[in-house]
Amino acid sequence: MENNSDYKRFGKVTLVTLIAVYLLILAGGIVRSTGSGMGCPDWPKCFGNYIPPTHISELPLDYKERYKVHGFEAEFNPVKTWIEYINRLMGALVGFLMLLVVSFSVPLIKKDWSLFALSLLTLFLIGFEAWLGKLVVSSNLAPMMVTIHMGGSLVIVGLLIWILIKTFPQNFTYLNGPAHSKFNFLVIFLLFLTFLQITIGTQVREEIDIIIVKSNNSNRELWIDSLGDSFLFHRIIGYALLFLSGYLFFGFRNIIHNKVIIKSVSAVFYCLVVETLAGIALAVFSLPPYLQPLHLLLATIVFGILFFVFTIINVNLEGFKMKAKLNY
Repeated sequence: MENNSDYKRFGKVTLVTLIAVYLLILAGGIVRSTGSGMGCPDWPKCFGNYIPPTHISELPLDYKERYKVHGFEAEFNPVKTWIEYINRLMGALVGFLMLLVVSFSVPLIKKDWSLFALSLLTLFLIGFEAWLGKLVVSSNLAPMMVTIHMGGSLVIVGLLIWILIKTFPQNFTYLNGPAHSKFNFLVIFLLFLTFLQITIGTQVREEIDIIIVKSNNSNRELWIDSLGDSFLFHRIIGYALLFLSGYLFFGFRNIIHNKVIIKSVSAVFYCLVVETLAGIALAVFSLPPYLQPLHLLLATIVFGILFFVFTIINVNLEGFKMKAKLNY
């Protein structure tokens, strides 16, 4: 694959888009941790305006009834409204950046049509995520909608990483020999566990939202004790991820001499160390809001790195050539 200006420009805007998606996930985590999901009760406008109000005096007297969602009256809170609004602006920015990715992929169609196809698919999924965001609001944060919305974000992360790998192919190596099957299995298993962990974590957050409503946002120190089995599974999977990632890094770092792969799995392990400590702090200190977005962001970063490792090991794409040369 030629390393010309078209590929460089395409790769740079794809990387910026990937970073923007991660920032959007962080913003979404802040929305959930601050309870700002219904800060804007309508979509795509916010309290009937494209720029939301900053004071209740800017709203009609009957705004609670006018913007009622599923029988629940709207409650204006300027901080929560603007947190949700900024989250939406970041979503719009991601959509704009993805349009640029698609447009920059057009000159590459003759050289590698799959880059255009993958870019177009990612743009479609981002549009689908925006539509899901509308449903999340109109359903008053229905649990299943929130979980699907989070899952879609992970798929978009994976697609953007795949596009970047195809854009900048390097001499990554297949893992041949005695270490191949066990290492590869662990990467795939960790990738699956991470996806499951994030999904269950989203459901735990949904349970907390229900507890908050039932307790009228009081007795915060009792919220963790009120959680069901999903929280127990979330913790078990978290510790399993930490242990297996440690084995993946320390058990294979002297066997596999591909620096890119070893640095990647070391990043997975250290991210999981911090994420586990953040999870423990969340449980011990009654879910401090500033730790919840960090906890989610680290999990999605781990997912992205594992997907990267999985792809360079297993996927042999047209125009993505890798030489099998593993040193023991």
